[in-house]
Amino acid sequence: MSAKESIYFLAYSFTSNELGDIVRQKDQDGLDVKGVMDAEQVVSNQGTEYDLFKQADMSVRLDGNEGLMHHKVFVIDGKIVAFGSYNFSKSAEENNDENLIVVYSEPIAQQFMEEFYRVWNQASTE
Repeated sequence: MSAKESIYFLAYSFTSNELGDIVRQKDQDGLDVKGVMDAEQVVSNQGTEYDLFKQADMSVRLDGNEGLMHHKVFVIDGKIVAFGSYNFSKSAEENNDENLIVVYSEPIAQQFMEEFYRVWNQASTE
C-alpha cells in the first residue's frame, strides 16, 4: 500500500492478516490511520483484526448502526478510494468472486470521506 499520509477504512469483515499487518505498520510509521468495523462481524469472525488494531493502540471503532455496517472501503491520502464487494479477508482473495474498484480522484475520495466521518461519528470506542 503506497499511502504516504493517511488511511481511513470502513470494514464489514476484516480478517486478512497480511492487510492488517500493512495497516498497523503504516500507523506505526506515523500515518493518520482510522477505521470503523462492523460490531457484529468483530464478535462473530474468527481472526478479526480488530483486537490487534486495538492492542496496537490504533484509532479503530465499532459501528453504531443497528443493522450491518456493510461498507468495504479504503480511502488513501484523501485521493484514492478502493471499494466494492471485496471483504478484507482470505476468503475474498482465495475463494469468493469479489470485485474491487480503485478510483484515483480527490473529489470522489472526499465524498467517501464524508461517509467515513458520518459512520465514525456514530461509532463506539467501546
